Amino acid sequence: MFYVKTKINDETTITTELTDENIFTHCPKCGTEFPVDLVEILGDGNSDLFGTAVYCAECSAKIIKK
Repeated sequence: MFYVKTKINDETTITTELTDENIFTHCPKCGTEFPVDLVEILGDGNSDLFGTAVYCAECSAKIIKK
């Protein structure tokens, strides 16, 4: 299991399990929030979380048209 752990203060920590239903990103062009599948995005073995940006469907379509 992979999870995100956020320390709120000395007494409180929030832990959230990462699932296929709670991973989101923001489009770097328009800022729209949308769900992503990390397996699909990082499955090629050559990607990393810090160097990867995912565009929303609308912005991707505009980029492909150019």
